[in-house]
Amino acid sequence: MRKWFSFLFTFLFIISGCAQDRYTNISVDEAAQMMQKEDVVVLDVRTEEEYASGHIPKAILLPLQQLPDRVDELNKNKTYIVVCRSGNRSAQASELLVKEGFSSIYNMTGGMNEWKGEVEK
Repeated sequence: MRKWFSFLFTFLFIISGCAQDRYTNISVDEAAQMMQKEDVVVLDVRTEEEYASGHIPKAILLPLQQLPDRVDELNKNKTYIVVCRSGNRSAQASELLVKEGFSSIYNMTGGMNEWKGEVEK
């Protein structure tokens, strides 16, 4: 019985360590606060057309379809807020970035559909 608890404790400890290698979902309000207070890079993974129709000021366009081939253009030491239209593509991009060794990734849930801040065209 004691071995079982020891095994269970070790397993849970390992699993909790793995959970840290994930991205964090944040709301549009949390994203706006981070953009004001922290040195973050906003990574917009929508299409060129979507980006041109309106984007967060200073956001870098890197469409999701191009991300696997261009991930080396990004600095792994930076903090990224990943944005798309609704939060689905940005979640996919966030997952890819984590798999590529990025450690400070935030997925803006709700995407540009819910963004209330400034928009640049």
